[in-house]
Amino acid sequence: MANSKAISRISQMEALFDAARAGVDALEKEVGKFKNLRDMMERLEAYYTSADWKKDFALDEGEKLPLDLKRGVLSEDGIYDLLERYRDLKEALHEC
Repeated sequence: MANSKAISRISQMEALFDAARAGVDALEKEVGKFKNLRDMMERLEAYYTSADWKKDFALDEGEKLPLDLKRGVLSEDGIYDLLERYRDLKEALHEC
């Protein structure tokens, strides 16, 4: 008859193996999303630091944009905070 300690150990490790495999599968999908996010964030940062953003901001301040135009990207705090959160996330991932 098989050793009960070995059976228990193998069963525990099998549960860890299954959970770890599911975690790695999920993380692989998220890495793909993160790569897409990186591209978006680079574009947003380039816009935020450009003359175009300054011009668009001035248009908004001068009330020269349609009232129904969504313009969260022109919120100085909003875009800056998003960029900072992204930098913090990248740093946290680098520490892993």
